[in-house]
Amino acid sequence: MPIGKLVIFGTGDIAQIAAYYFERDGLADVVAFTVDAAYRDADEYEGRPLVPFEEVAEHFPPDEHQMFIALSYAQMNRLRARKAEAAKAAGYVLASYISPDCTYRSQFAPGENAFIFEDNTIQPFVRIGANVTMWSGNHIGHHSVIADNNFISSHVVVSGHCTIEPFCFLGVNATLAHGVTMAEGTLLGAGVVMTKDSEARGVYVPARPTKLERTSDQIEM
Repeated sequence: MPIGKLVIFGTGDIAQIAAYYFERDGLADVVAFTVDAAYRDADEYEGRPLVPFEEVAEHFPPDEHQMFIALSYAQMNRLRARKAEAAKAAGYVLASYISPDCTYRSQFAPGENAFIFEDNTIQPFVRIGANVTMWSGNHIGHHSVIADNNFISSHVVVSGHCTIEPFCFLGVNATLAHGVTMAEGTLLGAGVVMTKDSEARGVYVPARPTKLERTSDQIEM
């Protein structure tokens, strides 16, 4: 559904990508960018006005514009969550982006400020909360729950009946076995395979690769 006029919070790669996707897919007219005044170092970004967040409602009123918070997983998604709350307190509706090139089979829509990239497969009965970023190419299995304020990078496999509690980060190629829960604040490094529930604020990394004494030209393939 078209959003209309949109203001994007941020000036990094994610903000640039968000503007590209919203406009390429005809979902919104990105009219401005905004950041906190202390981080504003120019009058424009991507050819559009860059205004202090403290003044954005005066220039782009919330009754005529929606906002999208285009920030990363900094502070385990807590920074993005704080800015989303600040935008709502200022009166803005937070837009979501779901790529038309993902396979969204759940009957439940995601929450506000979702950013769901291409090639995600989201199976039936999956529930996705607010302020969730899902980079490209993930599999989210049936009946799983992704709570608010999470970041799932690329090619993550979440099996059926899993739960990801708030403020988690799942690195590239991480895998969750059937029915496991990632407790609040879990950080999974790239390639981790989780077959049991995590501990709150736990950090999990995979085993390091082992270098053999032989060189590749000594290996028969």
